[in-house]
Amino acid sequence: MTQYTQPHATGDHSACIRLVPIFNHLEESSMDRIARKAHTNHYQKGEFLFRSQEKDDALYIVNRGKVRIYRLSDSGKEQLVRILNPGDFTGEWTLFNPDAVHEEYAEATRDTSVCMIQQQDVQEFLKEYPAISLKLLGEMSQRLESSERQTAQVAVESVITRLVLFLAENVEPEMGNSPTITLPMAKKDIASYLGTTPETISRKFVELEDEGLIQQLSGKRIKIQDLDDLLLYSE
Repeated sequence: MTQYTQPHATGDHSACIRLVPIFNHLEESSMDRIARKAHTNHYQKGEFLFRSQEKDDALYIVNRGKVRIYRLSDSGKEQLVRILNPGDFTGEWTLFNPDAVHEEYAEATRDTSVCMIQQQDVQEFLKEYPAISLKLLGEMSQRLESSERQTAQVAVESVITRLVLFLAENVEPEMGNSPTITLPMAKKDIASYLGTTPETISRKFVELEDEGLIQQLSGKRIKIQDLDDLLLYSE
């Protein structure tokens, strides 16, 4: 692995800390203090921050780049859990379970810089700044809810319904009923996230387009012609 660590550089770490919702509500001096406890690791595309069954005690914050979090089934089938963009973090479960191992893989999908804060330091900050705990719990609750919803959809919903719901979840309320959205990940990752194959997901996109429900644009953009009609199609 061509992973290397950058010495403490508070300015760079401060920018990283300010990206993260669990920290960026604090006073400037508090964020600078947290930044001084961070260090940066750099990963090339295809390298792993951690693998399943590895033990760890750090919070990982993506500063630049992109990281995919996924699981492998006993048969070796990949199930995408989420994509981490700048400001997103992972490793929160191990902060509260010192003897726990990772159940997922974290792989850089492009050259990536990650700020890391060790478990002991994070726990001290949680005691000193209780608001961080509330923000962290809120994020963990959202992730658990998302994971449960994803599991339920894969178990009982058709692929077309899963895809329609995925598209609908990426529509912000202010976009109206005929929005243009940008897919948050590549189609092969959408397939993994929805528990199907890239070939099947491509066919379903074409099906929705042939039905006049969406238009596939450049740059991963999708024009939804009528959100209500799209949702009705999945029923």
